[in-house]
Amino acid sequence: MMQTDWKSLKHKSKEITEGPDRAPARAMLRAMGLNDDDLDKPFIGVANLASDVTPCNVHLGKFTQAAKQGVRNGNGTPFEFGTITVSDGISMGTEGMKASLVSREVIADSIEVVTFGERMDGLITVAGCDKNMPGCMMAIARLNIPSIFIYGGSIMPGQFQGRDVNIQDVFEAVGAYSKGSISAEDLYELECNACPGEGSCAGLFTANTMSTAIEILGLSLPGDASIPAINPNKVAQCEKAGEVLMQSMAAGITPRDILTREAFLNAITVVVSMGGSTNSVLHLMAIAREAEVDLSLDDFDKLSRNTPYIADMKPGGRYVMADLDRYGGVALIGKRLLDAGLLNGDTLAVNGKTLGENLSSIKTTDDQPIISDVSRPRSKTGGLAILYGNLAPEGAVIKVAGHQEKVYKGPARVFNQEEEAFAAIQSNSIVPGDIVVIRYEGPKGGPGMREMLAVTAALIGQGLGDDVALITDGRFSGASHGPMVGHIAPEAATGGPIGLLQEGDIITLDIPNRQLNVGLTEEQFSDRKSNWTPIENKYKTGVLAKYAKLVSSASEGAVTR
Repeated sequence: MMQTDWKSLKHKSKEITEGPDRAPARAMLRAMGLNDDDLDKPFIGVANLASDVTPCNVHLGKFTQAAKQGVRNGNGTPFEFGTITVSDGISMGTEGMKASLVSREVIADSIEVVTFGERMDGLITVAGCDKNMPGCMMAIARLNIPSIFIYGGSIMPGQFQGRDVNIQDVFEAVGAYSKGSISAEDLYELECNACPGEGSCAGLFTANTMSTAIEILGLSLPGDASIPAINPNKVAQCEKAGEVLMQSMAAGITPRDILTREAFLNAITVVVSMGGSTNSVLHLMAIAREAEVDLSLDDFDKLSRNTPYIADMKPGGRYVMADLDRYGGVALIGKRLLDAGLLNGDTLAVNGKTLGENLSSIKTTDDQPIISDVSRPRSKTGGLAILYGNLAPEGAVIKVAGHQEKVYKGPARVFNQEEEAFAAIQSNSIVPGDIVVIRYEGPKGGPGMREMLAVTAALIGQGLGDDVALITDGRFSGASHGPMVGHIAPEAATGGPIGLLQEGDIITLDIPNRQLNVGLTEEQFSDRKSNWTPIENKYKTGVLAKYAKLVSSASEGAVTR
């Protein structure tokens, strides 16, 4: 076997370590314990998103240490550095949630800055919470140096009154409590038992949707998406990831060799087949933009129309990610879609193998209750849909799992921002047939495009989940389900039609025909526009003001530019 000349792979770090004029830099590196041998090896940045602000990330330090050992095993020199996270589950329903999507950009920027500034030759990212993953992937795509992603794994379900529960149940219980359906004592008991330890939210919410997409894209190891955080095998896999990163470097594989249009189409296909989070639309479009891959809203809708919905997973189903892992994880659904001709098995992965090879390398169990046969799906079409119409000229997104053929028509109940809507729901003033409108929650208008799980869960908890539709220029949590339309573009703050709605306007949400319309003429829209002024953005300085100025439409992934 040919020996790798590791020093020749110091494409960036040689600028720091080679030549007499770099003696000051080498002196500082030696201060951290590095020797001549370390300086002759490729430098690998290891972005550790460990944090005490969320159970999704609290445990990532041990995985980072294992990944660093894998780099050393593979003849690299690892350099750990940190970056931020914002816990959606904790900040949900508060003003702080405005920072969530902003954190995706900050994570991407900070990883890029350190990796670029310190002239790293390769990159490992170790992440857990929702915006961590797309933020890491955006940085990986921008930098285009050999890279690998490691997921921190999902939390195990909790136990409450003899059944499995998770954070989704707690949010929905708040709505049930406001209706008098459960007691304060039961709510407290559920709160104390829903989240038993470390790991990202249990269902196929945004974190697990994105870990699934990344595994299918090929930038994590086979099986990485579903292994629970507490599984003792996780540490060994993280060490292996460090070794695979070094092998990838030796083979000359870079992220844009992996992040092809075909790989993105594969990822979308798996996401819609499982009923994944609407946030995947924003995030996959943002990652594709950084990888210079052409991807549009219409790609999601086309694939969803032609992909069966075959996963019985929360929030719309019964099972969580740890359940799926017992039967082979994402490979179980990948194999079924590949066999049905719905995936391209020839796309490249970070370990140098194809998607098809990686799927076949994992043992899966056919006789299980979670994933249906493609020939006997839960629905003939996938779990996401893109809507257009006079309320969404640039598009909107809905999770349609379980609602594919429904039409909702009713009077608009109009609220400017989340707090107004939540108060109305808690006071029981929303009734069956209403169409709840929450506006000025878009990327610019929020600013920050808050997720509104507190609102959607309150509706579910009050028993209105199938009887009240909700439309917004903001976002929903991956734990949201029901007739909830988000990402309406253009948003209210930029003069979008949603900003011109008035109480009582009749709105039609036609899911089968992918339409979102209000019964107004162009002349009526024009008259209202002439008298319209947006609500004022109260953030004049700081990160939210900067974000509002730089961020693009949700129809483009809400990226900053």
